[in-house]
Amino acid sequence: MSESITERLEAPLAPESTVRDYFTLLKPKVMSLVVFTGLAGMWVAPGFSSMHPLIAATAIFCIALGAGAAGAINMWYDRDIDAVMMRTKNRPLPLGRINPDEALTYGIVLSLFAVMTMGVAVNWMAAGLLAVANLFYVFVYTIWLKRITPQNIVIGGAAGAFPPMIGWAAVTGDVTLASTMLFLIIFIWTPPHFWALSLFANEDYKRANIPMLPVVAGERATKIQMMVYSFILVPLSITPYLLHVAGAAYGIAAFLMSVFFLFTNARVMVDKTQKSAKLMFGYSVFYLFALFAAMMIDKV
Repeated sequence: MSESITERLEAPLAPESTVRDYFTLLKPKVMSLVVFTGLAGMWVAPGFSSMHPLIAATAIFCIALGAGAAGAINMWYDRDIDAVMMRTKNRPLPLGRINPDEALTYGIVLSLFAVMTMGVAVNWMAAGLLAVANLFYVFVYTIWLKRITPQNIVIGGAAGAFPPMIGWAAVTGDVTLASTMLFLIIFIWTPPHFWALSLFANEDYKRANIPMLPVVAGERATKIQMMVYSFILVPLSITPYLLHVAGAAYGIAAFLMSVFFLFTNARVMVDKTQKSAKLMFGYSVFYLFALFAAMMIDKV
């Protein structure tokens, strides 16, 4: 490598640093999924129809801002490994477009603002869950687990499962079995989703010395564990119907989409190339959007 990680990180701040760079720190693609599942949690919660639109919009804003803030802190902490991974090397921090201290301050301030605004304008249960999600993502996943265990995404993935529970609490002010099931759907979906990515980005993770499951246990073991989680997801996905959060139309749609998710995983099992892993990763994103969209449509 002609340029060391240290040299890249100590490079002077690029003069063309823009608002877009700071927006990129918020991980907008990840944020879009967080916002959508958070909205879905609100939408299907009892009492949403009587919720004031301004309070509902504030809750969604806080969920989005909190997720973005956690993403910014994640990018600040991971700027060294981002610099050596092909898919992340062009992020603002590895390129020296944003000062690391500014990025950290930016993330902390936005996180505090999101939590406090949620508490004051919506309710403190939702604010507490938002705070837990951010702290879990930063301290448990990013700082503790990501670099030391292949189970990083299994445990750490809980942070990304909080949005529908936060949305539900924003409406009802509590945590119920139904909102917990929404949490578990995303929690169980996360490992096969990220392991599909890690299969075709394996060299990146090796280069950065990140112990993702394919790096540590190999492709075969990873694919088997993906299949286990995909099997669990099939019955779990229909629990909103069983708990009367959504109706039969959702139950049928969820079952069919989950079976197809399982099918994409089966294709990965027998494919010696990474083509099926890429297709499964793409479908997994669509699957989660479609699952929660079906829940919302059925509720209407």
